[in-house]
Amino acid sequence: MKSKIKPSAIKLSTIKQGWLTAARRVVSPNCDPRPDDVEINLLVIHCISLPPDEFGGAWIDALFTNTLNPDKHPYFNEIKGLKVSSHLLIRRTGEIVQYVPFHNKAWHAGKSCYNGIANCNDYSIGIELEGSENLRYEEIQYKMLANTTLALLHTYPTLSPARIVGHCDIAPERKKDPGPFFDWDKYRSAI
Repeated sequence: MKSKIKPSAIKLSTIKQGWLTAARRVVSPNCDPRPDDVEINLLVIHCISLPPDEFGGAWIDALFTNTLNPDKHPYFNEIKGLKVSSHLLIRRTGEIVQYVPFHNKAWHAGKSCYNGIANCNDYSIGIELEGSENLRYEEIQYKMLANTTLALLHTYPTLSPARIVGHCDIAPERKKDPGPFFDWDKYRSAI
C-alpha cells in the first residue's frame, strides 16, 4: 500500500493534555486511570491487523471501541467480547489514530512483565503498527513511529530509548509481535 503522506510533510508531533496533536482521535472506553505515583517509563511496540493479515477499513477502530460486529467476519466471532485498546495505531498509510490519552492506562499488554515488574499496562504506552508478524512494515510507519517516539521522549522524561520493547519482550510465552520483520535498527537509528 502506498503512503498518502509525503515524508517532507512530516513535522515533529507534539503532545497536549495527553493527546498527540498529529493523531486522529477515536476515544476508547477500554482504559483506566494509572495507579497513583506510577511514572510512564516503558514503550511497547505491537502489531495488529483485522481480519488477520488484512489492512485498511474501520475494524481496528471498532475493536478498540467495543463496536466490532462479530457477523462481519468469522474471525470477529472468535474475538467477540474482547475488550482491548492501545494508545496509538500507526496505519500502513502513515495515519496515526489515538484511542487513549497517554496519562491513562490503555489495555494493550495483557498479562505482562518487564524487568521483574508485572502489569506493564500500569506504566507503559502501547503503540500498534498496522501489520503482521509475517510481513515487512511500510517506510512511512517507521517515520511516523520515530516522530511519535521523539515526542513521547520529550514529554515523558522517565521514558528512555533503552526502555522501548516489543510485545514479545513483555509477554514472550504468548506474543511474538511486532515480529521478525520489524527493523529495530532502522527504528532506533531514527530516534
